[in-house]
Amino acid sequence: MGVLTIGSNSKEVQINEEIRDKEIRVIDNDGTQLGVMLTKDALKLAEEKEFDLVKIAPQAEPPVCKIMDYGKYVFEQSKREKEARKNQKVVEIKEIRMFSTIDTNDFNTKVNQAIKFLKSGDKLKVSVRFRKRAIAHPHLGEELLEKFKEACAEAGTVEKPCKMEGRALVMFVSPKASK
Repeated sequence: MGVLTIGSNSKEVQINEEIRDKEIRVIDNDGTQLGVMLTKDALKLAEEKEFDLVKIAPQAEPPVCKIMDYGKYVFEQSKREKEARKNQKVVEIKEIRMFSTIDTNDFNTKVNQAIKFLKSGDKLKVSVRFRKRAIAHPHLGEELLEKFKEACAEAGTVEKPCKMEGRALVMFVSPKASK
């Protein structure tokens, strides 16, 4: 056998004959400590029990090895990693675009969509674009974003206040922590 990598963390684990240390601290498969012994004696003990000798703490002095079923150990590690990946949520940044001359019903639709995004745990980038000569009146966009912030207050909080980016006024909103 060679040095095997477990899962995505590519942690190298030495097993059986790969363990080159003279003396090691040995733990039995049921968790009882057998003490410090020569590597060849520990290997013989593991073979008698039909298990593998796995180095679990190479940085310790002397290194710690455990007698265990290595195949079962690798399977359980990969199962734990899959479970951890399944439970994590990737936060996306959703964008809501509006124009400075948006109508009331369109505004309400955008607010409802934003609340839906925030409740599902996503962050929002709210931008107000200015067409043609409307760029001369940025206060209209600031008022619109202030109104938007108040409408979404129960679902999210402003992460970054509004600022101009090119021809758009941009504000970032993050979801409120769920209780």
